[in-house]
Amino acid sequence: MCRIAGIINRSLQTGAIEPLVKAMCQTLKAGGPDDEGFYSDLSHHLVLGHRRLSIIDLTPCGHQPMPYAEQRYWITYNGELYNYPELKEELKALGCAFHNSSDTEVILAAFATWGTAAFKRFNGMFAFALWDALTANLYLVRDQSGIKPLYFAISKHGLVFGSEIKAFAPIPWLQQKNPHWPVYLMAYGHLPEPITTLQDVQPLEKGCWMRYQANDGTIEKDAYNRYSYLEKIGDRNEAMERVKDTLEGAVKRHLISDAPIGVFLSGGLDSSIIALLANNGQAKLNTVSLYFEQDHFSEKKFQDILKERLNSNHHQHLLKEEEFHEYFPSIINTMDLPSCDGINTWFISKYARESGIKAVLSGVGGDELYGGYPSFNRMKSAVVFGKLPGSLLRAGKFSILKKYRRLVYLSIDGPVGKYLFLRGQFTPNEIAVNLGADEKEIWDILSSQPRIPNIDHMTPLNQASWIETNMYMQNQLLRDIDVMSMAHGLEIRVPFLDMEFIKLSLQISSAEKYKITGSKQLLVDSFKSILPPPIWNRPKMGFSFPFKEWFARDEYSRSLMGTDIKNNYTKFKSGEMHWSQYLTSMLIANHQHA
Repeated sequence: MCRIAGIINRSLQTGAIEPLVKAMCQTLKAGGPDDEGFYSDLSHHLVLGHRRLSIIDLTPCGHQPMPYAEQRYWITYNGELYNYPELKEELKALGCAFHNSSDTEVILAAFATWGTAAFKRFNGMFAFALWDALTANLYLVRDQSGIKPLYFAISKHGLVFGSEIKAFAPIPWLQQKNPHWPVYLMAYGHLPEPITTLQDVQPLEKGCWMRYQANDGTIEKDAYNRYSYLEKIGDRNEAMERVKDTLEGAVKRHLISDAPIGVFLSGGLDSSIIALLANNGQAKLNTVSLYFEQDHFSEKKFQDILKERLNSNHHQHLLKEEEFHEYFPSIINTMDLPSCDGINTWFISKYARESGIKAVLSGVGGDELYGGYPSFNRMKSAVVFGKLPGSLLRAGKFSILKKYRRLVYLSIDGPVGKYLFLRGQFTPNEIAVNLGADEKEIWDILSSQPRIPNIDHMTPLNQASWIETNMYMQNQLLRDIDVMSMAHGLEIRVPFLDMEFIKLSLQISSAEKYKITGSKQLLVDSFKSILPPPIWNRPKMGFSFPFKEWFARDEYSRSLMGTDIKNNYTKFKSGEMHWSQYLTSMLIANHQHA
C-alpha cells in the first residue's frame, strides 16, 4: 500500500516538473513512509512519483516506479492484488519472466500480455498509473469498488494525478477552489464524487481506466467493470453455503502479507465474522479493539467474548476523553477532503500501528451488502413519498422534526433525492441560512451533481443497498478509512468487498438476503455455527464515540467555530444539532475564517 503522484506537462521541461512531483510526494509521505522513488521521461515531459508502504515483498526489489519489458512499461502503484499468485502462474505459462515476488510486477506483466483487458481480471484494491514508453500512453486505473483513491486534473498542457487532494497543493495552476463544496458538505456530510474542494481536480471513477496520449493530449475512458444486481439465487440453503465458502476464500486472500497483519475487532457481527474466519488461517492472529469508560458506547464485553474464541494477540485500547482533546487538531489536519466522520478510524489506526501491525482487515461492506442500516427499513417509505408532488414535499421544510424536514429532498429525482432523504444532514433552506446564500441556488447546485443513473427497476431493498454502497460507503466510509489509516502508515483491507464476494452477494434474491430487514440475518445464519450467540443476538451499536460530551468540552473545536454567527455551538450544546452536523458546521466555519 502506497501513495502515488505524477505529471505530464508539455509546456514545462522535465527539470521543472521533477521538483513539483517531489513536493507532491512529500505531502503524501505519511502514507508511504518506507521508501520513495521517481521516474522521468525527458522526451515526453513526464515524471512519476511514489511513496512506499512495504506490505508484499519487503525487499528493495519492490521499489517503485517499477519497470518491465526492458523498461518499455513503468508503473507507480498503490494497492494490493489478492489474486496475483494465480495470475503469476498463468502468466509464467505464457512465457512472462519475473524478477521479484511483488504483485506490482504481476500487474505489469498482465498489461504487457493482455492490455486493458487485464484490468477486469484483477481482484484487489488498487489505483495506479502505468506508462507505456513506446506508445507514449499513460493509463490511470482504479479498482472496481473504489477502495483506493485516485484524483486527476487535465489542462491544455497535460495531466496531473495523485492519491490525495492535498497532493495537488504544490501545483500552481490547479489552486482554484470549488465554490460549491460547502453546499455539498452540509447536505451530505462529505463531498460526493465527482465533487472535490478544487475546481479542476476530480476522482477517476471506480472500475474505470483512462488513457492519456502524451503526444497530442487525447483522452480515452472506459469502464472495465460494473456490478449488477441480478437476483439469481433464491434458495436459502444454497445462498448460505455460497456466502460461507466465498467469504472464507476472500478472507484467506486478504491475509496475504509479508508484514504483520491483523483484524479490527469492534465486537459487532461483521468484524467478528472476519476475525473468526481469519483465525482459521493464522497461527496467532492480531486483533485491535477500542473501548470506552462509558458503558453505553463501549463494546468491550462483546470483544471479550470473541477473545475467548480466538487464538489471538489481542490489542485492546481504552480511549479516554483527554486523548481525544489532545489529538483532535491532528485529526482535522489529516482530513484530505472534509468529512463528518473518520475520527474513529484515526484512533484505531494509530493503536494498530503502535502495536506493530502494518495491515488490518475490516468489516466494512457487510452492512451495505446485507441490509444492516436503518435505511433498509426506510427505503419503502422513500419510494412511496417520492411519488408525491414536489411542492408538497418541499413544504416539509417547515416541520419541527428533522425526519420530516428531509422529505424536501425527495423532490430531487433518482438516487440523489433518496440518499439525502435517508442520510442528509442539513436541508437546502438550512444550508442557505448557514452559508448566507439563496435557497434556489442551493437547490440548483444539489440537483446538478452528482449525476447518477436511475435505479427504480430494483427492489426497494436493493435500491437501499445500491445507495449505501455507491454513495455512503463509496464517498464517506472508504475515503475516510483510506486517509485516516494511511496517516499512520497502516493499510486497511475489506474482505466483504472482494470481487468474488460482491458478485455473489448481488445475485442473491432480496427476499432471502434481507429477510428480517436490518438484521443481516443471512450473514448470521451463514456463520451461526462459529459465532457466539451474544454477538448476533444483540442490538446494533455502530462504531461510535461519546462525541456529544467530548465535543461540548473541546476547546479546539470551539475555536474552529470562530465567532459562530449562526449559533451552531449553542444549538449543539442544547441538543438541537447532532455532533456530526456540528463537526460539519465547524469545518465550514474554519474554512470561512481561515
